Amino acid sequence: MKHFIITGASKGLGEGIAMELVDPNHHLICVSRSESTSLKIHAGEKKCKLDNLRFDLSQTNETDALMESIFCLFNISESEGIYLINNAGVINPVGPSEENPSHEVEQHIKINLIAPMLITAGFIRLTYNINVVKRIINISSGAALLPYYGWSSYCTGKAGLDMYTRCIATEQQRRENPVEIMSVAPGIIDTPMQETIRNVPEEKFIHKKKFIEYKEKGKLISPKIAGKKIKTLLLSKKFKNGELTDLGNE
Repeated sequence: MKHFIITGASKGLGEGIAMELVDPNHHLICVSRSESTSLKIHAGEKKCKLDNLRFDLSQTNETDALMESIFCLFNISESEGIYLINNAGVINPVGPSEENPSHEVEQHIKINLIAPMLITAGFIRLTYNINVVKRIINISSGAALLPYYGWSSYCTGKAGLDMYTRCIATEQQRRENPVEIMSVAPGIIDTPMQETIRNVPEEKFIHKKKFIEYKEKGKLISPKIAGKKIKTLLLSKKFKNGELTDLGNE
């Protein structure tokens, strides 16, 4: 049995990834503030084991307990592979940095950067002596490399996640039972986050028209297609420890 831990799996890209991973030989552990009814039905039809854990990732002081509860759901020593996809993320606050409320900036960095760092650390710690396939994908963005007006929190969080990925890969090279890790930008996905971006006042996000055009011209990638690409990479020999890749360019 392969076990897959997916954050933010109730909608958007996370739901798309989870739907593609549904399989009788897979165990999905989905962490989010709500549940996906579609995923629950699909998993039931395919006889795929599914556990939904409701959790607010901004509560970073509770992530150690979260990871302990996740690893109580299966027998690690009998696992064929254990996988983690740090997908959950938020876009707000959007606007010039000096206008963004401090509590929103703090919450953003907790969800987009601190939570995946702590979850990854817990994953490594709890699988330290287990000799099975162990892989992590951190969902990144082109915004990790390209600065956007109004996205100081989002760009910073994703850039930090990319560097964290590279640091973990370097550390794991020295381990006897290493975890493999990659940072993956999935492209521009048609998700609720995109809808939020299109409704932001233009003075807060001067690139708004470009994102409206992506939608109108059909340039957004469906969560299903993006989910399939991520699943393929996660389970393939093309998975390269420490690499940063952009699936939107494929």
